[in-house]
Amino acid sequence: MNAPIKNLGCIGTEFRNEARPAVIDLWDPDHPREIDYPTFHASCDAVARGLLRYGLHPGERMGILCSNRVEFLEIFFGAMRAGIIPVPIGILQPKATVEWVVRDAQLRLVFCDGALKGNLPADVPHIDIDENDRRTYESFKDPGPFDPYVPGYDDVAFQPYTSGSTGRPKGVLLSHRAHSWVAETISRDRGFCPTDRMIVAAPLYHKHAMNSIKCVLVGGSTVILMRKFDARRYIEAITRHRVTVLSGVPTIFAMILQQRDLLQGQDYDFVRLATMGGAPASDVLIDEVARVFPRAEIITIFGTTETSAALFGPHPEGKPRPRHSVGWPVAGNSFRLVGGDGNFGTLYVKGPGMMNGYYNNPEEMARRMKDGWFDTGDVLRRDAEGWYYFVGRADDMFVSSGHNIYPGEVELMLERHPDIDQAIVVPVPDEIKHRIPYAFIVKRAGSSLTAEDVKAYALENAPPYQHPRRVIFVDALPLNGVGKIDRKALETRARELAEQTKKVDA
Repeated sequence: MNAPIKNLGCIGTEFRNEARPAVIDLWDPDHPREIDYPTFHASCDAVARGLLRYGLHPGERMGILCSNRVEFLEIFFGAMRAGIIPVPIGILQPKATVEWVVRDAQLRLVFCDGALKGNLPADVPHIDIDENDRRTYESFKDPGPFDPYVPGYDDVAFQPYTSGSTGRPKGVLLSHRAHSWVAETISRDRGFCPTDRMIVAAPLYHKHAMNSIKCVLVGGSTVILMRKFDARRYIEAITRHRVTVLSGVPTIFAMILQQRDLLQGQDYDFVRLATMGGAPASDVLIDEVARVFPRAEIITIFGTTETSAALFGPHPEGKPRPRHSVGWPVAGNSFRLVGGDGNFGTLYVKGPGMMNGYYNNPEEMARRMKDGWFDTGDVLRRDAEGWYYFVGRADDMFVSSGHNIYPGEVELMLERHPDIDQAIVVPVPDEIKHRIPYAFIVKRAGSSLTAEDVKAYALENAPPYQHPRRVIFVDALPLNGVGKIDRKALETRARELAEQTKKVDA
């Protein structure tokens, strides 16, 4: 007889009687709230009971529209314990998008920050987490023991929505079975244990943050939860709470390293692991992270909402991971690289962490799934030994004079320059070459680097077609709601600059 499927909402419950903190909530960083494992799991059970008392049933959906706070986690895991499907909603989405997600997911109830309830449709019931009356969050909860829902093989655990960069957001159906395996696999591969403390500053509605939370709870570790990312507060939290695991996109680490006055003279020997994902990281950035956190293993990670972050990991025989590699294939996953020479191309995946499909969107599922293989839309390469490396999004690639340009490759080359902190390359339309690269550059503090210096460096270190035809220096790069570089904003700015130049020349 097959073993019952584990309820994803119950991960980490084997530690529910241990008195150490599960979450240290930095909603107010000057007055952190420490929630121990017994209290956290009791609150999750109370939410589960409250949802059933309210009248929701297994398989129905409810929403979470709030900033990072412990209540988000209690609601998220509590709903899954009851077999109810939580739908995290992006707090920076415009009102029209929030309303579309609420209608598309057919939400019966939404928990929200008081400041965000105005983005909800008026006819959708909500629980204002901040409100102080009979409908408060605490009065909604129903304390007491709870027997969790036992899911079936394909029962949906939670339903995040993709960013919608190519259209309206798409609801991704993620099962209890798949994501229990994902959480346990990542937690094991990264060595999470009860003495670990991991800081989470990415928004909880995004896959990166929620994967981190699940891995922490599986390991019986502690989450240091920031309301939002702030470089100086982040550094203060690392020191104050002796954080052992750091995680974020390369941009986040670059912003941390810019706070040289706070980092000066600090001893961070207690940091054991730093993971970077979402974009390639330069050698200069990795070297700087290694200098500040000298005992930390620094690894590049990769994953998608649809296929999970448990695609690549350590070598099964313990061979050292090459710098920049996203890792070795995790057992159970299968890969194809399509559109190149077999060792370079768009990654297609099969594996145990795969989504069930897109909610109410069979057309998109048919477009992305080819004979059982999922098209990630990400370009990777594989070296002669079998290690994989992230190159960039297939959508970001552009053609200039017949040459394919992957911005990530050009950015890595530029960021090897000792006077460049960050570089982003975007395409600009050109009547002759179709597209040409422009580069936005954040210089190192005190640098006298010029645009001509950058162009000359690119011509010396890369094919001529990759060199940026125009260099724009900026103090900081714009970020989107999940802490990644807002490439669309930079593309718009680059096109505006190109048009202004045309007018002047005319």
